[in-house]
Amino acid sequence: MLEGFQAGLAWIIILRKREAFRAAFAYFDPVRVAAFDERDIERLMADPGIVRASAKIEATIRGAQIYCDMQERGEDFSAFCWSFTGGAPIVGDGHSWVASSPLSEKVSQELKRRGFKFVGPTITYAWMQAVGIVNDHSFSCFRRHSELKAKL
Repeated sequence: MLEGFQAGLAWIIILRKREAFRAAFAYFDPVRVAAFDERDIERLMADPGIVRASAKIEATIRGAQIYCDMQERGEDFSAFCWSFTGGAPIVGDGHSWVASSPLSEKVSQELKRRGFKFVGPTITYAWMQAVGIVNDHSFSCFRRHSELKAKL
């Protein structure tokens, strides 16, 4: 969700508004967000603590609905996400940095096919990094090694 709101903005803006987003979007509870209606959209559009972009707000609500639909059909979202890598993180060389990859393009296409919005290859790649599907932190970054140890 936050990756989508970040599109076109600096990350620091989103980071500074993170707690307001958390409160505005029911502490990121997908079941509660999926039930948001027009009154909630109006409330969110009036909330100065978040990024007030109707397309991003509506995409977040729809994304929560899609997520819940997947769960109701017995499809685990985490398993879906990790299926693209066989359950193991993609470990970069620690020297190269990219904004997207063939894998993020593939995941992006599948997310879009399912109806998710604001999931282009660049946003998807950043999200894959954030959740640990891709670990291309530099060798000097503490996260590179901690993420690898967590998967062992």
